[in-house]
Amino acid sequence: MKSITLNGSQRESVGKKATKALRNAGQVPCVLYGGDKPVHFYVEELAFTKLVYTPNAHTAVIALDNGKTYNAVMQDIQFHPVTDKILHVDFYQLFEDKLVTMDIPVHITGSSPGVRNGGRLLFRKRKLAIRALPSKLPDVFNVDISKLKIGMLISVEELKSEDFTILHPDSQVVVQVKTARTAIAVAEDEEEGAEVLEGAEATAEGTTSEEVTQE
Repeated sequence: MKSITLNGSQRESVGKKATKALRNAGQVPCVLYGGDKPVHFYVEELAFTKLVYTPNAHTAVIALDNGKTYNAVMQDIQFHPVTDKILHVDFYQLFEDKLVTMDIPVHITGSSPGVRNGGRLLFRKRKLAIRALPSKLPDVFNVDISKLKIGMLISVEELKSEDFTILHPDSQVVVQVKTARTAIAVAEDEEEGAEVLEGAEATAEGTTSEEVTQE
């Protein structure tokens, strides 16, 4: 998994006045847990752009001005309810020999023949929780839907790996194609053979995007 480096400074004081002063200066108070004791530090808010405002999952390298460096994963983040400014971030320290739990995003690839024939693509799980050693964390789950016809699905069972444990039931649906009202006739035709399917595909020519909904 890719890492993003955050350059920060260790905090001298963790009181309310000091915290407010940091935020007024564009800095974000942070705490690193998981080691012998919590580490209090602060990082410029703009440095969080690539870590927070992205659909991808990343680990973090926290480099402090006292020369200490920590590998970590973001555990919790607090935003201001009105301005959406980042108020506080909690990190959890990573160790190569200790398992970590993390949410990994799901990306869809390919073009579903079921959607081209009028079906609805339902994105059931946009992220999957997994447990793995830091070196085994995947960047993303790439789910190929190029073989999904109407009525077909992809479940957690098909995404399992020896490198990590997916913390969802094997039967959990990740993505599926369901029948839409306009696709009932097409779904019946798909069972009759390739010749009829080719005709359906010809009718769908010019389609440039798929209908994606989340339920």
